[in-house]
Amino acid sequence: MPLPLIPPRQGPGRYFFRDKQINLSINEGLFVNKTELIEHIAKNADISKAAATRALDSTIGAVKATLKKGGSVSLVGFGTFAVGKRAARTGRNPRTGDAIKIKAAKVPKFRPGKALKDALN
Repeated sequence: MPLPLIPPRQGPGRYFFRDKQINLSINEGLFVNKTELIEHIAKNADISKAAATRALDSTIGAVKATLKKGGSVSLVGFGTFAVGKRAARTGRNPRTGDAIKIKAAKVPKFRPGKALKDALN
């Protein structure tokens, strides 16, 4: 069984993979988890981390509540969160190979806005 290339949620440093050394560094502006996003919000908005946490949690809660009701959330220049529908389908149990029924489901979708696309290109 192959070893993972990078251990999950590890910081910068040296990692070895089959006798090869891999150096990782975290670039400024690269956010990978909620804590780092909260730190960024607190620093740029000049507010406490507790206030930034409340603001982020409130925003995420508002998006969840709106999507749960079947609505969509549009943030101009960033993108739109919406609810998509996935049809019921037949799948396979990977262990036994038996056919199984997978229920229809509602899934969150994100469509990036023009300004976000332009910022990446």
